[in-house]
Amino acid sequence: MTLSPSLRLTDGHSIPQLGLGVYKVPDATAADTVQVALEAGYRHIDTAALYDNETGVGQGIARSGLARGEVFVTTKVWNDRHGYDETLRAFDESLGKLGLDYVDLYLIHWPAPRQDRYIETWRALEFLRAAGRARSIGVSNFHTHHLDRLLAESVEAPVINQVELHPWLQQAAVREYDAAHGILTEAWSPLARGRAIGNATLDRIGARHGKSAAQVVIRWHLQLGNVVIPKSVTPVRIRENLDVFDFTLDEADLAAIGALDSGERTGKDPDDLD
Repeated sequence: MTLSPSLRLTDGHSIPQLGLGVYKVPDATAADTVQVALEAGYRHIDTAALYDNETGVGQGIARSGLARGEVFVTTKVWNDRHGYDETLRAFDESLGKLGLDYVDLYLIHWPAPRQDRYIETWRALEFLRAAGRARSIGVSNFHTHHLDRLLAESVEAPVINQVELHPWLQQAAVREYDAAHGILTEAWSPLARGRAIGNATLDRIGARHGKSAAQVVIRWHLQLGNVVIPKSVTPVRIRENLDVFDFTLDEADLAAIGALDSGERTGKDPDDLD
């Protein structure tokens, strides 16, 4: 069994660097997917209220037989629940669906800047962390200008910023900002929603290492220092995505992947999502 290395968060906790994302995994199949992943060696599961599969995720964790402290669980508050009291209620709902006493990481899913409530929402997260109900708190899809305001108006800085990040959207400015402020960068859509599969550059690099294009990209994320959460519901692919700790990309590989950067998103720009 392969276990991912962990990265230290500024609040003293640690996060497994490689986890399983469950976006668009139906609640009815989430339990089986999570159970397979945990049996394969994953110890980090990333869900969200929006995904509507927190119940299945919790069931999969329970079925695994692992002690609670062995599984790092992330969930997120959705845009329609921004605000202090609304966020606290949303958190209670998520925790109830997961069947857990606490989550390891609670994130603001999007800044939703036109609502102008993410500072209130962050204060609720600070309360949850102080109460021990969320061990760590962070944000998702925050541009540097959102982070500037949050850092200026908050007591506690986020430990992580989860953003769309893949070879075609490498987010160098965000990664540099995060690193300068002690914030880990976490990549969602790390394979660009399947675009990595069949790419000639990635296939060529993979052939040199005896690995798939997806494994090459996951390894690239790890070597950049990103936390990465590839998603799959296929047991073979779930295990394959974890099999990335027995090779290293060299400087030529990294340069070739770096050249793919085009600034193309597969999702929304954070300033455009209410």
